[in-house]
Amino acid sequence: MSNNILVAPLNWGLGHATRCIPIIRELELHGFTPIIASDGVALQLLQKEFPHLQSVELPSYEIEYAKDGADFKWKLIKNSPKMIQAIFEEKKLVKNLVATYDLKGIISDNRLGVRSKKIPSVFITHQLNVLSGKTTWISSKLHQHFIKKFTECWIPDFQESPNLTGKLGHLENSSLTLKYIGPLSRLEKKELPIKYQLMVILSGPEPQRTMLEEKLIDKLQNYPSDVIFIKGKLESEQKKEVIKNITYYNFMTSKEIEIAFNESELVLCRSGYTTVMDLAKLEKKAFFIPTPGQFEQEYLAKRYKRNGIAPFAKQDDFRIENLMEIQLYKGLPKLNKPINWKQLFILFKSE
Repeated sequence: MSNNILVAPLNWGLGHATRCIPIIRELELHGFTPIIASDGVALQLLQKEFPHLQSVELPSYEIEYAKDGADFKWKLIKNSPKMIQAIFEEKKLVKNLVATYDLKGIISDNRLGVRSKKIPSVFITHQLNVLSGKTTWISSKLHQHFIKKFTECWIPDFQESPNLTGKLGHLENSSLTLKYIGPLSRLEKKELPIKYQLMVILSGPEPQRTMLEEKLIDKLQNYPSDVIFIKGKLESEQKKEVIKNITYYNFMTSKEIEIAFNESELVLCRSGYTTVMDLAKLEKKAFFIPTPGQFEQEYLAKRYKRNGIAPFAKQDDFRIENLMEIQLYKGLPKLNKPINWKQLFILFKSE
């Protein structure tokens, strides 16, 4: 009898894929066989992490970033017909996958068409409210309409306060079947000697990732201490380059990133939610540069600054001197509550 579970993260930067890593590991530990489904760099990342698992390519949502953050929303609206087309295509594809692999369940991280009425289908999101400026009410209602079609929605955060998502992951009242599972991280805290004063870790879609990479390489030229700089560029081979006191990597595996985080004093990164969960798990202090035009990252960065957790700067305004502000902030709250995987996976044992 099959115990196959389809795990399908959205290909939008690497965050959705990396936060599925602990889920895939736990499924295997609990006797399930995960099948990975995604596209682009998200699929490549998971194939590198789990070379022994079956994987399937899904249609691309073709999410493109604008060069100017202010145009981001309009670019998304312009691309929405392609996105809707991809959602229809993945729905058809999933129908076949359910039969072909005799699937017992689906876990979709923000892929709206990856669900089935025949088997339990879980949607993972930290955004019950989708911030989009003046259109927030519409984008949130639309998202919640899609979530309703799933058996359950898992939110990688705490329901009570203090929590990490604020209004993004919490609704006043809702008819959705919500489960707050606790923050997800593929990393573990380890007591290692500090090797680097600063770790730079980049992620997110192009062209904004490259724009920030070029800006930071320029700004860090005269940085006085040792730096590890992970570009977040997934390529077929890992490349390492040492220029003066800065060690550059194009990408790292989960194990290598875990060591690098634990060996670093401070972190400079985007305020993407997956990175936030990693920082909280590792109890690291950080400085955030939100992706321009991405309302969710801007909201999180402002919220953490207001709550005295971490400072931030807009991409255009960032100066190396800003990093001195980190010491004035308390850092992210510690996450001590383990996730009850056994309880969550009961959903897939309903027969």
